[in-house]
Amino acid sequence: MDDCMGKLTTINVDGKSQNDLVSMTDNVLDVITCKAAVVHELGGPLTMEEIKVDPPKASEVRIKMLVASICHTDIFCCNGFPIPLFPRIPGHEGVGMVESVGINVKTDVVKPGDVVIPLYLGECGECLNCKSGKTNICHVHTISMTGLMSDATSRMSVAKTGETIYHHFSCSTWSEYMVIDVNYVLKIDPKVPLPYASFLTCGFTTGFGAPWKETPIHKGSSVAVFGLGAVGLGAIKGAQMQGASKIIGIDINEMKSTKGRAFGMTDFINPKDHPNQPVSDLVKDITNGLGVDYSFECTGVKSLLSEAVEASKIGLGTTVSIGIGLDSNSLIKSPTLLYGRTVKGSVLGGVKTRSDLPILIGKCINKEIELDVLLTHEIRLEDIHEAFDTLKKPDCLKILINFD
Repeated sequence: MDDCMGKLTTINVDGKSQNDLVSMTDNVLDVITCKAAVVHELGGPLTMEEIKVDPPKASEVRIKMLVASICHTDIFCCNGFPIPLFPRIPGHEGVGMVESVGINVKTDVVKPGDVVIPLYLGECGECLNCKSGKTNICHVHTISMTGLMSDATSRMSVAKTGETIYHHFSCSTWSEYMVIDVNYVLKIDPKVPLPYASFLTCGFTTGFGAPWKETPIHKGSSVAVFGLGAVGLGAIKGAQMQGASKIIGIDINEMKSTKGRAFGMTDFINPKDHPNQPVSDLVKDITNGLGVDYSFECTGVKSLLSEAVEASKIGLGTTVSIGIGLDSNSLIKSPTLLYGRTVKGSVLGGVKTRSDLPILIGKCINKEIELDVLLTHEIRLEDIHEAFDTLKKPDCLKILINFD
């Protein structure tokens, strides 16, 4: 981690200092040829190849990636989620340094040399949703599903053929350089370690935000978290910091027990140890037969949403659906499960990218939240083809992709 902290103060972009980078905005910018991980067809392999990255247009930023990380949504991207657009560069978690900016980008927002994180959700602060205080889903800077920039074109292409490359949501972090709309970029305090910042761009934040922002839990409450990946561990930490007294973690990987307790879990259930009992019954066994006040479904496994709902208190329980799965039909097995209960969907844990995310980053800088336990594997970008197999290892939580 200390090495990552050091990189923030010494790293240059192609040998240029930050002062050199600032002056680049006055010059005509060049197309950059670099390496990226590209998937060419539905379910196809990731291949490392040369791409061309165009200069940023008026309200855009070109970023040199420093590190990135892997979220399970990136696997879905390779399998056509949310729309099967190919060739495509996956990746939506990461940290980079601004290499150049378009003419309408104000220097008080970002400038060349700034360390930034990409976002897949923006916050205008002025639309009905932003002003409501009830949601983080902005009407203006919403999630992009087209794989293109706002003008319906791409800034990336295959170097050999010139074929257009689509990105993942608003960005593609598995590339040495990328272009992103400035409304989906957040300048960050360089005191936060690079791996932490990368993990906060999606996974951990999505989990942490749910008991903090999506359905703020009350002190002394009981909580069940289904799935203890980075999202689930984030939900555990968020629940702990909100004052939950009982936090039950559920996962079929016994190794997650130790990880969960590091973030504040009080009880652990491995469903494999109870093959003939529904998980919801196992949760009720720990809670005097009543169930929990709040449950958080973090796996995207469709059968588990019903279990998460049934694990909550009838008449009082709230369940937040966080995990994304490709098979999502008939999520609730019976309407009777909803009697008196609340089920809520969530995007980025209800966290507002400009208002709330800096607060979470500050908690990491102040060591209220420490994410070292999440980082289990590191690879170089050129070894990205190994990443999906690494994710299947029982000891794997988060993989950091190094570009240096």
